[in-house]
Amino acid sequence: MAIILFDDNARQTLLPLTYTRPVADLRIGILTIAEKWAKYLNTDFSYHTSEYLQAKFPFIASEENLFINGSVCPDDGLHEAVDKLQTGEALKAGDLLIAIKVNRSDIESFSADASFSRVIDYTDTFVSVHYPEDIFKLNAVELKKDFALLTKGRTSASVSNTNVIIGEDFFAEEGAVAECSTFNTKNGPIYLAANTEVWEGTHIRGGFALCNDSQVKMGAKIYGATTIGPFSRVGGEINNAVIWGYSSKGHEGYLGNSVLGEWCNIGADSNNSNLKNNYAEVRLWDYPTQRFRKTGLQFCGLIMADHAKCGINTMFNTGTVVGVSANVFGSGYPRNFIPDFAWGGAHGFETYGLKKVFETTERVFERREHRSFGKAEQDILEKVFELTKPYRNF
Repeated sequence: MAIILFDDNARQTLLPLTYTRPVADLRIGILTIAEKWAKYLNTDFSYHTSEYLQAKFPFIASEENLFINGSVCPDDGLHEAVDKLQTGEALKAGDLLIAIKVNRSDIESFSADASFSRVIDYTDTFVSVHYPEDIFKLNAVELKKDFALLTKGRTSASVSNTNVIIGEDFFAEEGAVAECSTFNTKNGPIYLAANTEVWEGTHIRGGFALCNDSQVKMGAKIYGATTIGPFSRVGGEINNAVIWGYSSKGHEGYLGNSVLGEWCNIGADSNNSNLKNNYAEVRLWDYPTQRFRKTGLQFCGLIMADHAKCGINTMFNTGTVVGVSANVFGSGYPRNFIPDFAWGGAHGFETYGLKKVFETTERVFERREHRSFGKAEQDILEKVFELTKPYRNF
């Protein structure tokens, strides 16, 4: 049976983070949503997403197919309910389609908005992701779930006795290295994946996850709930932030209540505000409505999409959204919405042309021997450049 993670309208409300990926490829906790379902169901997966993403995130069907909403994070209750579905049955929570099992002949007519003749109502609570801020807001819950899922039946590798570990919920995979650092798990678990390094003088309060092949630099201060995705490097002060992977915040500066996509870079001594001076509710730019949306949050920092970068000493105001492949630099506070493929800062912006974008991106990919900036990646960026043109009214 094929497991297919499908996008619904959450893909629009999660922009710009989902311009370059399906919803199920979002990382929250330790794993991506797709990886969570693969662990629970013990099988591989594919994606039902926008056509321009399918070359990188393919759709693979079989005679029996289980479609699962990519915005929904699994737990034991959901796993059991989904696993019991019979062909033609749909699992819903109110108007939200969670999952449906169909045969090959019904694939063409599949839609998240369709009516289903056999519906099972799911009434238990569960985690689902609909807005960018949900990623850091719900990260603590998902960190605990993923920690339990990944460590069940396993024994942690040992780390150097130069470290201080407070509490019991600490796990290191083989190849994880840490020296002269403190790990406090009293407020949440700490997970160090394979080939990670925590350099001397680091202080980490859980929950915290350091995904494979990533490093925390000397003297870093990290507060939960924070996730550092694979092949990333971080330093300075980080609080309740999620960095998806292949990104760097390697220097001093504050990052809080924030989400960074893949292939991002934060310049030295750059900071974001996560609390307004008047303690008012934070608003974030909303792509579907093209205006600022209330978040209901007092603490909300930076949302930065894939391939975005900022120069040294950049200052991001509370609730700033930075689009795909934006390049921000210069003194002063840039505006709270920086469009995709924008080049500039508080002094003004111009369009960051695709030729220059590709030149930079190719150099960035060359730093990772196992990744190449191929046609699929280029085609996605070309399509996003086209889709986001209306926002670049410079």
